[in-house]
Amino acid sequence: MSENLNHTNSSLYSEDLAPVSNKKRTWTTWNYAALWISMSLCIPTYMLSSSLIEGGMNWWQAILTIFLGNTIVLIPMILNGHAGAKYGIPFPVFARASFGTKGANIPAILRAIVACGWFGIQTWIGGFAIYQMLRLWIPALETLPQIFPDSFGLQTGPALCFFLFWLLNMYVVYLGVDSIRKLLVFKAFFLPLAALALLFWALNAANGLGPILETPSKFANTGDFFKFFFPALTGMVGFWATLSLNIPDFTRYATSQKAQIKGQIYGLPTSMTLFAFVGVVVTSATTIVFGTTIWDPVILAGKFDSKLLVSIAMIAVAISTLATNIAANIVSPANDFANLSPSKIDFRKGGYITGIIGIMIFPWKLIADPTGYIFTWLVGYSSLLGPVGGIMIVDYYFIRKQTLIVDDLYDNKGRYSFLGGFNTKAIWALLLGIIPNVPGFLLTIKLVDTTVFPEWISGLYHYAWFVGFGISGIVYWILMKNKE
Repeated sequence: MSENLNHTNSSLYSEDLAPVSNKKRTWTTWNYAALWISMSLCIPTYMLSSSLIEGGMNWWQAILTIFLGNTIVLIPMILNGHAGAKYGIPFPVFARASFGTKGANIPAILRAIVACGWFGIQTWIGGFAIYQMLRLWIPALETLPQIFPDSFGLQTGPALCFFLFWLLNMYVVYLGVDSIRKLLVFKAFFLPLAALALLFWALNAANGLGPILETPSKFANTGDFFKFFFPALTGMVGFWATLSLNIPDFTRYATSQKAQIKGQIYGLPTSMTLFAFVGVVVTSATTIVFGTTIWDPVILAGKFDSKLLVSIAMIAVAISTLATNIAANIVSPANDFANLSPSKIDFRKGGYITGIIGIMIFPWKLIADPTGYIFTWLVGYSSLLGPVGGIMIVDYYFIRKQTLIVDDLYDNKGRYSFLGGFNTKAIWALLLGIIPNVPGFLLTIKLVDTTVFPEWISGLYHYAWFVGFGISGIVYWILMKNKE
């Protein structure tokens, strides 16, 4: 790798996008394992498993689905991470090899918008936790006059707390990433303890693990189960589909390929499955204790009698959510937006852009129910990111043979400039991978009637990530195989 790049082209180069030098590559196997443990221990992971229980699965079906999904997504995670570890380049720069020096903005922005959605979801969770606490001490917060249209589906009290928490996130962006380190340490200690506390409550309230594990599946037959299972599995893959693309943002700091590979194998499937098990047990217990399934842990914690206990829990949820949000949902999209104009957009401005788009996505609607969370959000964005992953992996392993000319990645006139900076073959492959999933998505969000498309076409959406990944990868290989 060249560490003496010609930096004169500011449209493609900045310190944030530059290759990491060998002496700065200090991340070991355990750094990557710890990264995944930290990112997996978050409220959306809990809600992932609890939404499967709410959707009708029993405990082992939910755990198996999550384990399979995370094992599958581990494969593109490791494959894409190779380029970061080998060349020290971040995701937006890696994407230039397949999409072109300017065309790389297309996958970068697709991935950034998804991160904005996750930022909005995490901010809503943190804001709602604050609301659950404040309403105990200020009951008038629940009866504030409605100021938003009914179509927004947003009450005034939760909206005010959401906005306050959003401002806190933006203040941390203003201070810079270093300000979040202490909060990440707090999260690393608090969330495992909170998870164990919830697990203890569930076992105690439901009279042991037996009644919980005996709770049957709600599916009447095998056909009904698989109708839910396959889109749910796609949703589980989709949960980390963003990171499976921009994992070079992290592996560029690896001491070796072995470090990033082993660290991800040790950290991702295990921590996701173990924390998901807590979500499964606690959610199953709520059905036994309350007679209804409560899949949102913030709402569950709000049902406890002690004001002080609820307040401590909600403050801790807000702080840990803030830490996760900045680390997982600000850093990467800030790089993606910076790639649009490296000389004009820095981390802070990229963070502000992320925050604004995060509100515009209406995150409270995305997680209002398990169906929206899995079928609309997770499966929906996987239909955009699967094709990008297919193209990048085929390009790096089958077209480039794992060999990149790093200097040309930062050169508007190099081999990755293609036609005016755009690789039209990659763009066509991307579109052809997305199109088959559009009918099913339109049906899911109820923009079209069920009779508009044949069932086999709309049904492709249940396998959105796999369909997009496969079609785009194959089309790209056919179009490019004679080029290099």
